[in-house]
Formats: sequence, structure tokens, C-alpha cells
Amino acid sequence: MIASAPRRVVVTGIGAVTPLGNSMAATWQGLLAGRSGIGPITQFDTSGFAVRFAGEVKDFDPRGAINPKELRHLDRSTQFALVAAREAIAEAGLEITAENAERVGVVLGTGAGGIRLLLNQQRVLDERGPDRVSPMFLPYFLPDAASGVLAITLGAQGPNMAIASACSTGGHAVGEAFETIRRGDADVVIAGSTEAGILPVIFAGFINMRALSTRNEEPEAASRPFDRTRDGFVIAEGAAVMVLEELSCARARGAPIAAEVLGYGSGNDAFHMVAPRDWGAGAAKVVRAALRKAGIAPEQVDYINAHGTSTPLNDKYETQAIKAVFGDHARKLVVSSTKSMLGHMFGAAGAVEAAACVRAIQECCIPPTINYRYPDPECDLDYAPNEARARPVRVAISNSFGLGGHNSCLVFGAVDSRQSTVDS
Repeated sequence: MIASAPRRVVVTGIGAVTPLGNSMAATWQGLLAGRSGIGPITQFDTSGFAVRFAGEVKDFDPRGAINPKELRHLDRSTQFALVAAREAIAEAGLEITAENAERVGVVLGTGAGGIRLLLNQQRVLDERGPDRVSPMFLPYFLPDAASGVLAITLGAQGPNMAIASACSTGGHAVGEAFETIRRGDADVVIAGSTEAGILPVIFAGFINMRALSTRNEEPEAASRPFDRTRDGFVIAEGAAVMVLEELSCARARGAPIAAEVLGYGSGNDAFHMVAPRDWGAGAAKVVRAALRKAGIAPEQVDYINAHGTSTPLNDKYETQAIKAVFGDHARKLVVSSTKSMLGHMFGAAGAVEAAACVRAIQECCIPPTINYRYPDPECDLDYAPNEARARPVRVAISNSFGLGGHNSCLVFGAVDSRQSTVDS
């Protein structure tokens, strides 16, 4: 028996809420301009904190996208996801009806879920007693709240799941959505991730871990991936959502096709809860797996949106992983870290960075790594320093690596970048 060719999956819509703007259009414009979304924290009193800045979402008003009665129940992270999803669905021109609802799925991830709701209700318990705790906070603080609420809001009855794999969550969410369509379980999947973790307890934990940049006097320049003077990452919040669709279905309804999802790799360092495996071995493994599944040779890759956190070990080991996978071609492709402008959105980071890869393919322009001032001899690739790079991008990959050793890699390409998907 001859096996049928794997189903091809394309991106037909993107939405985002980030420190650079409350839409994908505003975010992309900010990225190409090399603008930083980092600034002083306004969400809580930072007195006594060694770090007082973050990548906050600004001027966020979800009331146009969310029913006011439901809004009061939703954690900020779920609100981000719903607003981003509305934008993605509008761009895709997608209508969910009784006829197609069972073929439309949702895969939305988050690193921490509705932790803000949980902390608020703990405060209610402490100050007002158990009788005053809301019975509705339980379903809305769980990590699957965003995926569940979105499916209910849209009437999407296909496969639904929530992914939680720390900082690689976004990559895994888009990747698992891709696999869901590829194996025939859905024709459309609304996929992405969200995070709203600018909270005192999270800051205290990361400060005590000594993971954060402490450049309080110049927050816009604090995130400086691959720079020799990098001293830690910058906490941020936001969301990104994509509409993924089987290619023939997208073409049949005349949907705008932004790019194709070509491959997905997933693995674990199995080494340490915080530190990456030496020499980026785990990272290299998932990049190779993603390229193999995509049927893409390393020399075909034009752009890598790096995990690029601005921490000493991550940037060094990711550079080594890129060299290990790409060999001589590592010095011909372009690498950049959009975290230099957005900060690190934890679970949402991978989805936002995947969206940047798709836009780079569409717009033939690569966002820069800003704040790159002092070259590091151990990070010696082309990081598109400080200015966007106009350049055709046929194939782009997005790397995401998370606490606990979680690793994911996505490969995107122009729809005609290769003739057929090669199944591993």
C-alpha cells in the first residue's frame, strides 16, 4: 500500500498583544523600527525590588473583544489570548459554522496560567474568609482557561488542548496544532500562547535566582542578546495566536496564505531545571529533528529567530547549537532575537517569535537584535545588529527553550519553498 502524502499546513491569520502594541501590525512595525517595549513597572509597587522594569502591555482594553459580563472572570492572560485570537481570525477571514465547527480546534498554551486570579483569591481568603472566595475562579485560573474560553466563545468543537512547557510553550503549541492538522484530526486549528506574569512573587523568585538584568537606569537597553555585556533577561507579558489551516481548505475558501508550517521538533535536555545542557546539545537535537521532518537542508535556511534570552549561558550555547547544526552555513544565515525589544514573555514568547518568522517571510525583512554594542567572541554569528535587514526569506526557523529542559523548534517557509513535505 502506498502511503498518502502528509497534509500541508499553512498560516492564514496572525494576532498579537505585546509590549510593542496591541495588534500584530503594531508589533511588527515596532520590531522593524528597532523600538524597545521595555520600561518601568506600573502594575505593582517595586519599592524594595532589585529590578523595577519589565515589558508591560500598554493601554490594553479588551472590552471590544470580550463580553463585559465574562470579562470580570477572566485572568489577564486569557484576555490577551482572546484579543489576539480575534485579530488572527479576522485576518484569516475565518467563519466557524455548524457545518465546520467539529473540524476547528484550539491549542493555546501558557507557562503559568491564571496565576493572577489565584493570588487575588488567596488575598480574599486571607482578608475576608473562605465564604468570600469566588466559586468561579477555579475554572478560570487553570492553564486550560484560555483554550476553553476561546473554544466556547467561537463554537470550535474540534480537538482542544492547553500546552505548558515553560518558555518553549509557544513553540510546542504551534507545533502540536500543526501535527493535529497534519494527521487529519482537524482542518483548522487556532494556535498560540499567552502569559501575564508581571507579579511581585514572580519577580522576587527570578531576582533571587539572579536571572534578570538589573539595568534599572536604562531599561530599554537591558535586554541585549548575544552582547558581551548581557546580564540577564527581562520579564514581559503578551500573547500571539495564529490560524493554522490545511492547505487545500485554505485555498478552497480563498484565505490569505502567509506562509507554510514545514516542520516541528520537540525534545528535552534531561539535564537541569534551570541550566541548558552544555554546548546546546539538546537545542541542536530539536533543530535537526524539525529540519528533517520539514525535508529542508540546513543550507536552505535564511533566518533564525533565536530563543536569545540575553543570559550568559543561553546565548552562548544557542550559538554553539546553531554552529553544530548548520556548519559553514551558520555564518551565511541571519540570526536575531526579538526579545531584545519585547523582553521574555515566558510561555507566550515562542508564539510571538513564530509570528515574527512568518512576517519575515511575507515582508522579506528580518527584525534586528537591538542593544548589540559589544561583540562577544563566543557569540560570533550575524545577529542583525540594531537595524532591520531587508532580505528575501524563503525559510525561517523559531527556537524556543524552556525551564525544565523543554526544547521546541518550528520551521516555516514560503508555500512554494519545497515541493512536498518529507515525513520522518
